[in-house]
Amino acid sequence: MATVTIPLLLKDLTGGARRAEVSGENLREVVRALDGVFPGLEAKLLSNGKIQPYVAFTVDGAIAAQGLDTPVRPDSEVCILPSMGGG
Repeated sequence: MATVTIPLLLKDLTGGARRAEVSGENLREVVRALDGVFPGLEAKLLSNGKIQPYVAFTVDGAIAAQGLDTPVRPDSEVCILPSMGGG
């Protein structure tokens, strides 16, 4: 199962959990599996089947360049990154 790191900003949906292990062959399946564990999480991360503009994902340390079609291996590390504002 892939290990997913969840940002603190989503703690209300995860009951404070910061990591989860889920199955999926690509990022879309991983997000869907996460929503099965933490209902409502998919709606925060995706809109109309696309990644929200304020969210990014990495898979094994690299930005998920193929979006939701990015392959995920059973031993992958997936990280959800909220965008950072500043000025």
